[in-house]
Amino acid sequence: MRTGHLETAVPTGVDPHQYTRDLARAHEAVLSGQRPPVQPRPLIRQSWGRVRSQGVDPDRGGDCVPASSEEVEQRRATCGLTGDALLALRTGLVPAAESTGHIVVIVDVDGRVLWREGHRAVFRRADRLGFVEGASWAENAVGTNAIGTALVEDRPVQVHSAEHFVRTHHAWTCAAAPIHDAADGRLLGAVNISGPAGTVHPSTLALVHAVAGLAEARLRDAHRTRLDRLRAIAAPLLARIDGQALVTDRHGWVAASTGMPPTDRVPLPERPDAEQVWVSAFGTCSCEPLPEGVLLRPKGQRPAAGTRLVLDVGASGRPALTVHRESGSWTYRLSGRHADILLHLAENRAGTSAADLAEHLFADRTRTVTVRAEMSRLRKRFADLLDHRPYRFLPDLDITVAKSP
Repeated sequence: MRTGHLETAVPTGVDPHQYTRDLARAHEAVLSGQRPPVQPRPLIRQSWGRVRSQGVDPDRGGDCVPASSEEVEQRRATCGLTGDALLALRTGLVPAAESTGHIVVIVDVDGRVLWREGHRAVFRRADRLGFVEGASWAENAVGTNAIGTALVEDRPVQVHSAEHFVRTHHAWTCAAAPIHDAADGRLLGAVNISGPAGTVHPSTLALVHAVAGLAEARLRDAHRTRLDRLRAIAAPLLARIDGQALVTDRHGWVAASTGMPPTDRVPLPERPDAEQVWVSAFGTCSCEPLPEGVLLRPKGQRPAAGTRLVLDVGASGRPALTVHRESGSWTYRLSGRHADILLHLAENRAGTSAADLAEHLFADRTRTVTVRAEMSRLRKRFADLLDHRPYRFLPDLDITVAKSP
């Protein structure tokens, strides 16, 4: 789980009723092009800017049709939020929601509502709003809201009353936290508590954040169990191999190795099912499939000159970086944040500082610690593609950016 300061919607020590009225005046002023009497939080201003540029109607939201019950079931089966993780979300939040007049909503990475439980009276209000199973609660569908904004920002978010972009949501207060896969860190979805605006409380955000962390811990436990099974397969296999080899799961987590320095994880391409793959730490490796994993054997070939990269940030599907080398081509899926960073570096080949990247990503030059952490993750994954003084792609790389039309 991403850690950091939890920014509650209503500042400590202020009258929540007066603050709610001030938010309503700020909302109307911004939509009419006037200077608001009270500035909304930067998080909210940035989200309003995004949804306005996406054409979201402030009176009725978007025109996204709810998914069918069959599609909801299919999304439930493939979203990654199952088993003990789902149980942790339900047992950690539903009893509190039922007793305090709230509902708990769990969405997938697209913001589609997959599960909804809690107070029956609030259910009826949610039904009138279209806040039902199968509905999309992404920002580009319903504007600024805790679920959609938490998915975009990849951090816990509380949105209160007129902080919602769409006017019909002003009677609500919501708090949501993202949930990540333990195996590869990808965003799986989010969990949210929603209720009448008058029930706003700072502890709601902390509760959702804590329970999301508990769900991620359950996902880590399940991942460790899968690695243990793979380790049992790997031990006798590696005992018969002379030279260097390692066995990883399909996300690159190392179950066992021989003749190699200890490492927890190596970056694998999206589909490690070719006869050979390129791994930044070892160069070209032969690749043999195993149950729930792969056997990698370094060939000792370091990357050759003339590497070509294709950064795909098109609207269809998840962003990806494809690396073309003489020995083959491999595709690596990217998070939205990492795709944004790599796009900025591709468009600024001379390089950029941590402060400049923070300005680009967050409109806040002081968030350099977050930038350095993200760049550290990227450089571990693409060690021989990126430089860090300044942050940039290495100059001899041929880079093509593919964007949506």
